[in-house]
Amino acid sequence: MAMDVMRPTTTRHSRRRRGAWAAILASLALILTGCGLQPAASFVPAAGPGSIEEIDEAEGETITVTSKNFTEQLILGKIAVLAMQAAGFDVEDLTNVPGSQPVRELMLSGQADVTWEYTGTAWLTYLGKKKGIPNQQQQWEAVRKADKKNGLTWLPPAPLNNTYALAVRSEAVEKLDGISKLSEIKDLPVKERTFCIESEFNSRSDGMNPMLKHYGMERGSPQGVPNDNIGIYDTGAVYSATDNGECNFGEVFTTDGRIDALGLTVLEDDKNFFPAYNAAPVINAETLKEFPQIADVFAQISPELTSDVMRKLNGKVDVQGEQPAQVAFDWMVKEGFISEADGVLGSE
Repeated sequence: MAMDVMRPTTTRHSRRRRGAWAAILASLALILTGCGLQPAASFVPAAGPGSIEEIDEAEGETITVTSKNFTEQLILGKIAVLAMQAAGFDVEDLTNVPGSQPVRELMLSGQADVTWEYTGTAWLTYLGKKKGIPNQQQQWEAVRKADKKNGLTWLPPAPLNNTYALAVRSEAVEKLDGISKLSEIKDLPVKERTFCIESEFNSRSDGMNPMLKHYGMERGSPQGVPNDNIGIYDTGAVYSATDNGECNFGEVFTTDGRIDALGLTVLEDDKNFFPAYNAAPVINAETLKEFPQIADVFAQISPELTSDVMRKLNGKVDVQGEQPAQVAFDWMVKEGFISEADGVLGSE
């Protein structure tokens, strides 16, 4: 502790680097052998300042960014890496960690400084609350207040809301009386109330059965939604099944790139059933206290990350096969947040 008093920043980050790598070594091995992926840090385009300016105090300081290992999280993680590079930090890239809980532990233990997390995930999974809050602002405020005691600061969220939704193939909208809202499904003939869903959604507390009840339809009733109207599909197959017309309404995630690629139309959750899952930058409170300018960096980025923007970015990876780091870099340059710098950053 005496060393922390004399040189708090240097010793803090040195300790984190040693602990973080030890903590996720097994996770990285799983990524490499089980998923066929390279370590996230093996490719990061070098970023220079743009509208994100260098923070004087960041010179020579290391900051650690982490993320989960699915497409959207990889893109958001790389956005954070690039932002911190442009701000002048030496960035340790611990993105691409398998699972939510390991990322949470890295943040709680102080081994990571920055991540993007979803309000609904924190509220329901980490904080153990029984029911989500559909109002996006209220959900963020509740999570921010509850997580403060855990040494984590939730900065204002992005508009992107990666929650559940129902989508319809766009060419069927006219046949379905121009449907645009979930509340309008009950006005359709029973034979048109057909659904493609995943097994998890079929049994979730924020899934199929309570959603139908919330919107005035009884599952299993001849006048509501007969069980034969509901098809259960493997993860990911719902999108193609919906696009192929195997049902009228498919369960989707609102920021999935396949929505645009397949020409699906997301129905408005007009009675606010689904919990809010806005992505927000989460910063170690100690780190933010030392470098309060980090909040200004993300204040530029977050407002531009809408659900529509995120769908397009996700689609570049999942549909077009681009690398998450390159997608993040191109978007950041296009928005003027960063500039291109010579070289490529990475780690062995």
